[in-house]
Amino acid sequence: MKSTIPDTGAPITPPDANGGDRQEASLHGEILLRLRDYVVEGNIPAGGRVPERQLCEMLGISRTPLREALKVLAAEGLIELLPNRGARVRQLSRRDLEELFDVMAGLESLAGRLACETITDAEITAIEQLHYEMYGHYLHRDMHGYFQANQRIHESIVAAARNETLKTAYANFAGRIRRVRYSANFARKRQRWAEAMREHEAILDALRRRAGSELSDILFQHLRNKRMAAIEHLTEPQEGAQASP
Repeated sequence: MKSTIPDTGAPITPPDANGGDRQEASLHGEILLRLRDYVVEGNIPAGGRVPERQLCEMLGISRTPLREALKVLAAEGLIELLPNRGARVRQLSRRDLEELFDVMAGLESLAGRLACETITDAEITAIEQLHYEMYGHYLHRDMHGYFQANQRIHESIVAAARNETLKTAYANFAGRIRRVRYSANFARKRQRWAEAMREHEAILDALRRRAGSELSDILFQHLRNKRMAAIEHLTEPQEGAQASP
């Protein structure tokens, strides 16, 4: 299949006093989403302390909801909570990355094979829409939008496998490497981003044909390539996540 991918893409308002549980849940979700993005996109260095006062000012919230959100990020593996000393961004070694990406490669490979046995036409259409949305973000060099759509594609394939044990295991490990998975797109002088888009074209093509064995192999190699890029990024700190792709 010939690729079409080119090589060269306010404070949170608290709920009203009478807003009720639904508004509070919505506020909590928004805080969590923005805080997760802030950490994933490399605004705090690996191993760095989480600046609670600064984040409270940025989000327009008090320490209590911030710390509740930090507990969720700690459960996801993005940060570590330090007894009586706040929190810091989890730092992964090269060996950690190798092991985590290999496990993720195995999980996504299995998910792809199972998904091809059960996925519906409507689910494939939804994944196609996410793919084109992701491609648009790629062309506009919008890493934030690209990454969000990318993660939804992978999660949709896992969901289509209809295996709750697999889904739970995937969510557990995905949180732990979400940050480095984001930053890996900046490795290899930004070439990894274009390569990842081409791999996603192949993923979508195999999914449309429900070619389970082929999709399984593509997803495994896709994660292996991401692992290589992540390790390159780890050893080249000057290629920081704040650079432009």
